[in-house]
Amino acid sequence: MTHLWVRAEQRPNEERVGLTPEGAAALVQAGLRVTVEKSSVRAIPLEGYVQAGVEIAEENTWPQAPADAIIFGLKELPEDGTPLPHRHIMFGHAYKGQPAGRELLKRFKAGGGTLYDLEYLVNDDGRRVAAFGYWAGYAGAAVALKTWAAQQRGALIGPVAKYSGRQALLDDLASEMHAMLRPRAIVIGALGRVGTGASDLCEALGVTVTKWDVAETASGGPFPEVLQHEIFLNCILARPGCPVFVPASAKTESRALTVIGDIACDPTSDFSPIKVYDRATDWSAPALRVADVPPLDVTAIDNLPSLLPVESSEDYAAQLLPSLQTLTALDAGVWGRAKAEFDRHIATV
Repeated sequence: MTHLWVRAEQRPNEERVGLTPEGAAALVQAGLRVTVEKSSVRAIPLEGYVQAGVEIAEENTWPQAPADAIIFGLKELPEDGTPLPHRHIMFGHAYKGQPAGRELLKRFKAGGGTLYDLEYLVNDDGRRVAAFGYWAGYAGAAVALKTWAAQQRGALIGPVAKYSGRQALLDDLASEMHAMLRPRAIVIGALGRVGTGASDLCEALGVTVTKWDVAETASGGPFPEVLQHEIFLNCILARPGCPVFVPASAKTESRALTVIGDIACDPTSDFSPIKVYDRATDWSAPALRVADVPPLDVTAIDNLPSLLPVESSEDYAAQLLPSLQTLTALDAGVWGRAKAEFDRHIATV
């Protein structure tokens, strides 16, 4: 029997989950064995999973799970160097030259396990079957606007925290930007899930948005138009051939740009399109100031949807459930393609 083990997230400020109680009940009904760990932080209460008829395990006991269990989480595992013998479903961030990603692959090689990277679960047409993109864009634009609002007060943005829902976020931003003239924003990747979410948030706050996608960036650059907007929201994943949207020289060039929201957030990738910073930011320090006159702040939080954990979990879990229901055929379809991607990269370790 296929056994799916849903682990508790161990990363700070991570309350999302990729399987709702309704989805768990559907998997049990389909004949899968489902175990859900207790969690001290999960946004969706344990009670619903109990009612769904799953097995309950203690928090963070996945390393002791049966050898045939498929461990399912979202964000990174603790970086303790231990070998990984299980099959894991998660966002590995391991295939784009990230230093931490290579260490993760070494752990899989040492333990004989397999990574089914959620970013690489794709259909026959190569399109991802599930993504947090919309809510990443929505929350990422919110953090960028909060950063801009702080600049208007002569300050650097302070810590951010989760919201109970979309309306609470909008109300907070509206209050913070009260009586301020609105900035101009440019969104690159505007036709995708991430860009749509970013644009929707901006427009809800009265921010004029310039929307660019493949057609507008096909020339490969340079793109001086980016510097003519107060806010730039990058919604393009770093990958080979990705143009540079903000070169290192932007720090000293004449510009209106004062906030970069790198929503795609791949600063350590060789293919990052933003060359003015080199590390992610976090909830306690959301923005990194990379130039002073005029200021240029970069926000690059890699778990943005966690600012709206319930809505983003429910949306993502609904998208992913049809694929989870095919786990009994792990060598085929989306899982077979993800395994092939893993095999290609593990061979280089």
